[in-house]
Amino acid sequence: ELDYSILSDPDASVAKAYGVAKGDRKMSGRATIYIGKDGKILFIDTAVKPATHGADIAAKLKELGVDKK
Repeated sequence: ELDYSILSDPDASVAKAYGVAKGDRKMSGRATIYIGKDGKILFIDTAVKPATHGADIAAKLKELGVDKK
């Protein structure tokens, strides 16, 4: 029931395009890329901590001024 998209990138092609791929590995490291409604990148978070990531996303969206649903 999220109101934003989540991308799975098994071949790391998107991670490579955004410059967050980890070397020549077939998988990227964890990264969250915040993209505005205009398609521009607002922020790239490559320091993802799975244990707190939900709260971290909510805080970053608020910091970026993204409207609540």
